Amino acid sequence: MMFGRKNSSGSRRTLPAGASIAATAAILTAVAACTADPAPTAHPAPTSQQTPATTPAPAEASSTPPHDPALDDDLLAAAAADDADRVRDLLARGADIEARGPHQRTPLIEATKNRATDAARALIEAGADVNAIDAIGDSAYLYAGAEGLDAILDLTLTHGADLTSVNRYGGTALIPAAEHGSVSTVRRLIAAGVEVNHVNTPGWTALQEAIVYGDGSRRYQQVVADLLAAGADPGIRDSAGNTALDNAVARGHTEVADLLRAHA
Repeated sequence: MMFGRKNSSGSRRTLPAGASIAATAAILTAVAACTADPAPTAHPAPTSQQTPATTPAPAEASSTPPHDPALDDDLLAAAAADDADRVRDLLARGADIEARGPHQRTPLIEATKNRATDAARALIEAGADVNAIDAIGDSAYLYAGAEGLDAILDLTLTHGADLTSVNRYGGTALIPAAEHGSVSTVRRLIAAGVEVNHVNTPGWTALQEAIVYGDGSRRYQQVVADLLAAGADPGIRDSAGNTALDNAVARGHTEVADLLRAHA
């Protein structure tokens, strides 16, 4: 079959049927390509470096009040008077918990040296430094140990007491506790891990001081027994060259001497 169209002279030119069909198909394909929806644009998956920025949370306001130096002397006085409620109030209003008073005592040292247990507890629970020292080298921990203030000592032991710290005589808290025959205090310090064979500046161990400064009574016998059980060495000689047994015999502490002989 032949199709045709007129040329410029008016005559009809004929085309093969196959050529006309092919041309028509090409036109339809071109039209379809122009009118089709464009393919969606691909977006890369987010990576760990492309985490969306977040707005930082506002910083919390500090709960610590500004320091008011005018309240520091009042805090020292309240600590010495064992007025725990006033101690807390003054701290809340801006008194310095580590303020220094006469003899460079902090409020906690002031409370401890006045045996003010409630005030000491309030200060320690508020964050007072149990290892801060005064003008003569005493801390709340060292003084409580030396004087047998077990309630305050327990608080210092659970709030970071430095068991290796020493007093002005170069002794740990255990040495004066033994000297004073404070059985319960000696036991607390041994249990806490204080070195039992530490030698102070005068040349005494805790065992030697319990003998030299003790009276050989039942409580000193118990201190000696507890120290020996904890590993105290009775063979350590003092600055004069004497052993614990030498000193016990020289002072007539018969029962203590018997304990030392039994331990040998």
